[in-house]
Amino acid sequence: MLTAKSLFQEIIDNDESFQLFCSIAESGESQGGWENARIAALVAPGMRDLAPKITRHGADEDKHGRIFQALMKKRGVEPVPVPPDTDYTMLLEQRGIGLAHDKLRRDEPLTEEDVIVYLAHSRVTEQRAADQMDMLVTHFGNHPELGKAIRMIDNDEANHLAYCHEELLRLAYAGHGRLIQRTLRESALTEIEVYRDVSLAVMSHMGRILKWPKVKSAALAAGIHGMYAYERAAGWRKMVDLTMPERRNALGGPATPAPAL
Repeated sequence: MLTAKSLFQEIIDNDESFQLFCSIAESGESQGGWENARIAALVAPGMRDLAPKITRHGADEDKHGRIFQALMKKRGVEPVPVPPDTDYTMLLEQRGIGLAHDKLRRDEPLTEEDVIVYLAHSRVTEQRAADQMDMLVTHFGNHPELGKAIRMIDNDEANHLAYCHEELLRLAYAGHGRLIQRTLRESALTEIEVYRDVSLAVMSHMGRILKWPKVKSAALAAGIHGMYAYERAAGWRKMVDLTMPERRNALGGPATPAPAL
């Protein structure tokens, strides 16, 4: 029977598919680390109080990238180039979600609207990340090779999501509510399309490596399309609601060090 647990177990049991999985994850985290560092450096003058939290956000993602590098080193494999059709962050940027890299490369201060767009985009993508990590902790939190790393990343993603909720609510109360809700909805509807496409691409690459029969690949593709249909109809709403989190000031301190793997 195909389950998320059995599928992921198959991927991590094979060195080549594990290598690709970790390379994709490492690339996305490292890219997120760079983006947050640039946003912190360029944050709108009137929002400089956010800079330490944005810096912490980026430092956490850099740390996650190092964790995936360490997992590959421990397994005895090297990072491989990330197939363009699996590059979630790049594909989101191409669809106009988040802040464009050419803007972040310039040494020009961001506007308040830019920072709100960054936070709204992060709220959507961090929901995806937090849900995925919750699933992995449920099934692999005690895994001898991956458990410690998964638990740490899961805790960080919960902090990132709490930070987005808290800061967006603060900005909504300050009069930016319409911009926030519009940006959240646009980001969520685009993200679920990109996530569908990336999921199909990742499963295609994994199927080639693991030599899945056509019927298995077809079943997985059908499941991905089914999830997209649900998210397009109603599931996207989970990505746009804002509630005050139990974890307050979640990114108010220094980043925690990566675990010894």
